[in-house]
Amino acid sequence: MKIYTRTGDDGLTGLFGGPRVSKDDLRIEAYGTTDELNSVLGVARASLASYRPNPFDQPERTQEAAVQAPSASDWAPRLDAWIERIQNELFDLGADLATPLDSKANVFRITQDWIDDMEADIDRFDENLAPLKAFILPGGCDVAAQLHTARTVCRRAERRVISLAKRDDINMSCAVYLNRLSDALFVAARLANHRLGILDHTWISSTNR
Repeated sequence: MKIYTRTGDDGLTGLFGGPRVSKDDLRIEAYGTTDELNSVLGVARASLASYRPNPFDQPERTQEAAVQAPSASDWAPRLDAWIERIQNELFDLGADLATPLDSKANVFRITQDWIDDMEADIDRFDENLAPLKAFILPGGCDVAAQLHTARTVCRRAERRVISLAKRDDINMSCAVYLNRLSDALFVAARLANHRLGILDHTWISSTNR
């Protein structure tokens, strides 16, 4: 299978079970931005690799060790697994957006269950964090900074989906999912800083400087 096909040299691309459209079409912008988000999450996962626990840091595999609570160092593998799940879900979301609702193509559509799961993720991430009393500046450790970048790309993807929805009938669960995901990425960024003992820096308005 060749990587290049030359079929898009005229500036058009095909939708799943739909017509060929311009590469700057609203629908292409919508699922293209989710692809960009997926790539940013890949960078965050690459950075997480440096926080994986060393095998020599693990307790000896005795019966006593087996009943111990998970080590705090487990946060990186668990966060990595969560991001991997999100990356897979974004491929499904992109396929949903790329397929017109009236298409006969067999494609998975985003459902309320995914949104409910995301809300549960947010609650789980947030339960050990200090209450948020001010706006915070994006940054901290490298993983947190990249998750904040992912959050802003996610917000842009949501805006692109809303623009598309004004023109075409789409599965609006896609927009709701992206809205919840941006919140989840925000909390995940705070969690990464928290696990590494890095304080979030709050926004100081110019009126208070």
